[in-house]
Amino acid sequence: MKTIRVDIMDHLRKILKNELQFSRNSREIEGIIFDIIFNHVKDLLFIIKVEEGPKFRYLFANENALQIEGMTKESIGKLIEEVLPKKISRQIYLECSRFFNGEEDVQFTEKIKKKDGTYLFSESIFNAIKDEYGKISYIVCAARDITESVGEKKRIIESQQRYRSVIDHNLDAIFSLNEKGVILSTNRATYDITGYSEKQLTGRSIFHLFHDRDSDKFRKMFRKTYDGYAQEFSECRFIHKKGTELVVHLKTVPIVINGEIDGIYAIMRDITDYTENLEIISYMAFHDQLTGLLNRAALIRDLKVEIKKNQKQNTEFALLNIDLDRFKYLNDTMGHEAGDLLLKNVGQRLLSMKYKNFEVYRQGGDEFNILLKNTDEELVNEFVAEIFKVFNIPFQLKRQEYFITPSIGISMYPFDGHDSEMLIRKADGALYQVKEKGKAHYQFYNTGMTVHFPGLVMMESQLRRAIENRELILYYQPQVDLHTNETTSFEALLRWANPILGFVSPGEFIPLAEDTGLIISIGDWVIEEVCRQLRSWEDKGIHGLKIGVNLSPKQFTQPSLCERIAYLLKKYSLKPSSLEIEITEGAMQDTAETIKILDQMKEIGLSISVDDFGTGYSSLSYLKQFPLDTLKIDQSFVKEILFDKKDAAITNTIIHLANSLGLEVIAEGVETTEQAGFLKDANCSKAQGFLFSKPVPAEELFKHLIPV
Repeated sequence: MKTIRVDIMDHLRKILKNELQFSRNSREIEGIIFDIIFNHVKDLLFIIKVEEGPKFRYLFANENALQIEGMTKESIGKLIEEVLPKKISRQIYLECSRFFNGEEDVQFTEKIKKKDGTYLFSESIFNAIKDEYGKISYIVCAARDITESVGEKKRIIESQQRYRSVIDHNLDAIFSLNEKGVILSTNRATYDITGYSEKQLTGRSIFHLFHDRDSDKFRKMFRKTYDGYAQEFSECRFIHKKGTELVVHLKTVPIVINGEIDGIYAIMRDITDYTENLEIISYMAFHDQLTGLLNRAALIRDLKVEIKKNQKQNTEFALLNIDLDRFKYLNDTMGHEAGDLLLKNVGQRLLSMKYKNFEVYRQGGDEFNILLKNTDEELVNEFVAEIFKVFNIPFQLKRQEYFITPSIGISMYPFDGHDSEMLIRKADGALYQVKEKGKAHYQFYNTGMTVHFPGLVMMESQLRRAIENRELILYYQPQVDLHTNETTSFEALLRWANPILGFVSPGEFIPLAEDTGLIISIGDWVIEEVCRQLRSWEDKGIHGLKIGVNLSPKQFTQPSLCERIAYLLKKYSLKPSSLEIEITEGAMQDTAETIKILDQMKEIGLSISVDDFGTGYSSLSYLKQFPLDTLKIDQSFVKEILFDKKDAAITNTIIHLANSLGLEVIAEGVETTEQAGFLKDANCSKAQGFLFSKPVPAEELFKHLIPV
């Protein structure tokens, strides 16, 4: 290549020499050439004369060279060291001297500090001109400003380093694949996740590393990615080096270079622990923690499925509501431990019946349900007879025999209703009739039945006047920080003291308030009363408190709820952070509406807590979707954490999951120091329960619990 270049240059010289020698305009041509070189060529051009010593004297420099090097026309004719600073002149002297060591072309790059403090990068090329005796007479130097190209090269290197940082330090495993799925390279996290080193994986087909049942799906995903479409596989099974299965979340993205797909990145995240946690919580959401039976949430779910199926097949099924007679008496006389044991044994006996197509559920307390599928009234009669046979055998409790009988109410699909709510109500109505007529037998629902609740009409009448008669009271229960023992937050709990009915349990009047719509006005009163109380404490110098207020599902969906809360906060001059809104899982069935309401609350600045976590049936999805701050572990899990491994595991899982999502955890129903110790060791944030304080009126709370 160099020889070709030299030949071309010699040829050009001959042509130019000939033109200049014989052309009439030779002086004009020489002038033009000189003007171009001196004034218009951007490169820095120097001609240096070589003298004895050797010494190097400037013979020529074009205009650009004079300006950039800071030289003047008077510099021409002077030695290099007379013009340039010592350091630079020494460098050029050394470069020029290299010709005397036999080198033909000399190149070097230098970094020059300009007057404004910035730097210029220059690339210089030196060529020696020899006389007819081979002696070096002149050196021609061409220098070029390569600052921009040096900067671009630096940017490319930095960009490559950033790219490598994303790959190398990513916590997900990243595989670089060719068009056949062969692994070309991996990042550091791949070894931590899969157990394979990069050397062990390079050259292997990635398809062989997945479980057989997922391999075909991954191949399709791979082909689509090679067509230019990024793909995602939410739960894929990858085989670890040790042979165990990993549940991974997989993404594939095409590697596009100059508009062409040159390979694929497979990005893999290990979600095995997360999946196991979800399975535990899923089990928890649909199972009773005491007996292990399916719970009410599962019953509603299964009823909807069964109704949909039977609508197509035009078949029947039965819903049985079972209540244990005199269970309260047993519980009161023999203790809760014996009562819990009896409930477990009842569940096991019902499950052990030699029938097909039935499921057993525990509603709570001593109430059970059975869904008997694909049946008719005659078969139901036979099935119920077997239930009574099961109860004819005595239960062993504390080494004593104890007999208990069931009362059973039955509704039939489709005759008694076409939705789950109606079928449950009809079965409850039939059970009520059994209880009224002496217990220990069963009854199908019939159209002449009416569900009666003693005192219900009077209770509703009294409840409607409760606010204006000032019968409603708020009690407050402290939430204690398990790590600092400080108390800065409380839960507001509603109580009703009626002059006729006495002190009415919230479990009785709140469901009634829900059914009648009174819960809207009562809930509004609660929020304002909490704000008023907080203002009162603020005025007395007590600052930084947070009060949790429970919202019912009906109140939660009221269109003006957020505006009302914002108004009350402004009215009482309170910070939004002093109010925490507590909602149950049942309030969050409509995901789109829930997100809208919760986002409005977050805009106000409110904290959002989920009460009785794990007892409903939407526990999994909303953790990711909704802007939550706190999870409250239901007391049913806390009760047995020291004795029941399942309860302990579930509680630990909830705390771990909440902490990983950045949520605060509050455990309810803490009654012993041992329970508190367990929760503290599990990294639970706060706890409330009788160990610390029962719910108390505001006056008592102010007097005994809040430091003044």
